[in-house]
Amino acid sequence: MSLDRTEFEPALQPLNRARSMPAGFYTDPAIFKAERDNLFLKHWFFLTRAEELPNPGDYRAFDTPGGPIVLIRGNDGHLRAFANYCRHRGSILLEGTGNVGGRITCPYHAWSYLNDGRLYGCPDMKDAEGFDKVENGLVALDLDQWEGFVFARFTKDGPTLLDHLGDFPDRMASHKLGDMRCTWKITLDVACNWKLILENAVETYHTGIVHKNTVGAQQSRTLATKGNWITIQVISGRSIATLTDEIPPFDPISGLDDDARMGTYFTVIFPTVQFAVAQDCLWWLNTIPIAENRTRLEVGGCFPESRLTLPDFATRAEPYYDRWERVAKEDVGILEKQQRALGSALYKPGPLSWRDDMVQAMGVWVVDRLRL
Repeated sequence: MSLDRTEFEPALQPLNRARSMPAGFYTDPAIFKAERDNLFLKHWFFLTRAEELPNPGDYRAFDTPGGPIVLIRGNDGHLRAFANYCRHRGSILLEGTGNVGGRITCPYHAWSYLNDGRLYGCPDMKDAEGFDKVENGLVALDLDQWEGFVFARFTKDGPTLLDHLGDFPDRMASHKLGDMRCTWKITLDVACNWKLILENAVETYHTGIVHKNTVGAQQSRTLATKGNWITIQVISGRSIATLTDEIPPFDPISGLDDDARMGTYFTVIFPTVQFAVAQDCLWWLNTIPIAENRTRLEVGGCFPESRLTLPDFATRAEPYYDRWERVAKEDVGILEKQQRALGSALYKPGPLSWRDDMVQAMGVWVVDRLRL
């Protein structure tokens, strides 16, 4: 499809007469490139929890739409994010997770960098005219944290992280998310567009069908938000983070406000991450867009730090891990089928239900930023 806003107009109408997005929104490489240029390279995106890298020299490498990056804790205790390539001829510096101590050494020609990004060693460069070690340190991304959640961006322009989040911190204040600690993660390679994952995460229209044998049918309400995020709240007087009708293994977080006690917030912080915040825990769906039809999905789970010291924590936490993984895989199964269907030459956008309001809201947010 062409990058012409008129092609999206049926999807931008008032909800009661709106259509779903055209197929190219999810299948066209040109749309994906426009998203890379105008969304992924210009907005804050979630990386991980800060406690995942507790010690100087701890690092984690990430693949992102803007290329490989590495998050590393310096000897001064500060986290920093860098483009994950050597300044000599571009070799990848670090893979996976680990600890490099005080220095990162390129596996190709042994240039080395301190864990704060400064160039340390550069063999055989003494005769290079105009060479400046200071100017050849690692290239930094903008990095910020909120309550231990680490975000990065490829530009230093635009709103601060707190401005980007809007009233998300206020809405989640009584959950005390700074006390959360990540205890579990899985990564799934998904053959669908990244937006399909997040659209699915903010509607309960599908739950009684796709998840009929797990979470079952759900009812939700949509809440007004300020900033670059949206949310629904699935109504339930207790946590829905396990698949049993019994009382959840962990007590609710103390001091939850009246709204928080009503159910689980299923949020999307634009552009690429969902935080699902229940009465006793939090889990995330972090989408890493790889191509118009491929996404790497990380599902992570957190509990209040005080729970981790319980002698039977691992046993109590297992039902949560089971739920998060099973439901995520059920969603992946249906979304990969949806992606295949969107490739039909006969595909025509269908009408939206009132239960698709946040699906539409996400599409509108994206289209408004594609510079169409």
